[in-house]
Amino acid sequence: MWLSSRLMIWVAMLLIAPALPIPSSGEATGEGWDVFSHWDSRHYEKIVTKGYQFKDNGKGYNVAFFPLYPLLVKGMMSLGLSFEVAGTIANNVAFWGALVILYLWAEERHGRRVARWATASLAWCPFSLFGSVVYTEGLFLLGSTAALRAFDRQQYGWAALFGALTTAIRPPGIALIPTFLVVAWQEKRSLVAYVTALLTSTGILSYMLYCWLRFHQPLAFLLAQRGWRPIEEFHWKPWFSLLTTVVVGAANEDRGRLVDLGYPLAMVAIATIAALIWRMRDRLGFPKTGYGFCLLAILLWLVGGSPLITVVMVVGGGYLIWRFRAQLSPTAFWYGLFSWVMILGLGRTISTERFAFACVPLAIAFGLLISRYPRWGYAIGIFFSILLASYSIRFAQGLWAG
Repeated sequence: MWLSSRLMIWVAMLLIAPALPIPSSGEATGEGWDVFSHWDSRHYEKIVTKGYQFKDNGKGYNVAFFPLYPLLVKGMMSLGLSFEVAGTIANNVAFWGALVILYLWAEERHGRRVARWATASLAWCPFSLFGSVVYTEGLFLLGSTAALRAFDRQQYGWAALFGALTTAIRPPGIALIPTFLVVAWQEKRSLVAYVTALLTSTGILSYMLYCWLRFHQPLAFLLAQRGWRPIEEFHWKPWFSLLTTVVVGAANEDRGRLVDLGYPLAMVAIATIAALIWRMRDRLGFPKTGYGFCLLAILLWLVGGSPLITVVMVVGGGYLIWRFRAQLSPTAFWYGLFSWVMILGLGRTISTERFAFACVPLAIAFGLLISRYPRWGYAIGIFFSILLASYSIRFAQGLWAG
C-alpha cells in the first residue's frame, strides 16, 4: 500500500506535472527533488539552515514549527544529503513505519480484514501526499501511532518515549497527554500509566524551555502563529463561513447575497437526484443504486471543491470516530476525541483536513466501516486515487493542496 500509493505520487509530481502548462497562480515545476519542497517546506529549510527567528510583533515566524523534524533533517544533511533529499526521505520512511505500526495495532484489536482497510485508507487518503513531501505528517503519524499502540499494550517505556517525541513534532501531539490520563483513570491502571502521561509532555516542555532561553518567551511558538491566524480566526466565524460556502457557493458567501444562481441550483439538483435514487433503490437494485451514488459523489466534488472536502474530512471524520467509539480501543477513541476538540476549538479551517488525516484513529474507524461494505471501499479507493494524483500535481506546481 505504501509503495503503490507513493508511486502514484511520484509519477504525478515528477512526470505529469512538468508536462502540464504552468498555472497563472502557480510556479514552474522544480527539477528533481525540488518538487517535494513547497509552502511549509520553506520554513523548515530556513530553520535547518539559519535557525529559529521570533519577535513578538504579531507577525509569523518559523518558531511556530516544532523542532524534531528539522533536527532529524539536519542530522541527515550532515551525511552529505541536500535539504530536499533529506526531508523527503525522512518523511517517506516515517510514513512507511506509521503504516506498519497501524496495521499491527489494528490487526491486534480488530483482525486482519479491518487492518488491511485501515492501512489502505491511510495510504491512499488524498492528504497522504503530505507523507511524501517535506512536511511532518509522516513523522507525526509514526510517533503518535507508536505511542498509542504502546500505551494500549501497557508498554509504558515506549509510550513515554514516542509520546515525548510526538509532542516535539507538532502541537496536536499534546492530545496524547489527556488521552493517557483519562484511559489510566478509566481502566484503573497503575501509577506508571499516569507518570507516562506526564513524561509525554517533556517534548513540548523542552521546546518551551528552548524558547524561553533563546527568546525570553516560552510560548513563542504560539505567539508566532498569529501571523498566519489573525485573532478573529480563533472563533467560530470561519467554520460558519466554510459551511455557508459549501451550501450556497463561494461567490454568494463572499458577497453576502445571491449573485451566482448556478451553484445553489446544482446543489439542489444533486440532493434531489440522490433522494430519488434512495427512494427507488429497491426497484433499481444494488448495482445501479451504487453506481448512481458514485456518480453523484463525483459531481458533488466537482461542484463543492476543496471546501466540501474539508467539511467531509472534519465533520465526517468526527462522526466516524464517535460512531465506532464502542469498537475502538479507549486509547484510540479518547485520542481521536481530544484531537477533534483541538481541531474545532481553535476555529481555524485552513489545513484542518490535514490535521484530521494525521489523527490515526480516523483510519481505524474508516477501516471498521469499509470492512463491512468492501464494494464501497473499492469505489472510494478509486476516488481517493484521483484526488491523490490531483493534489500531487497541484503541490508540484506550487498550488495550495491542503
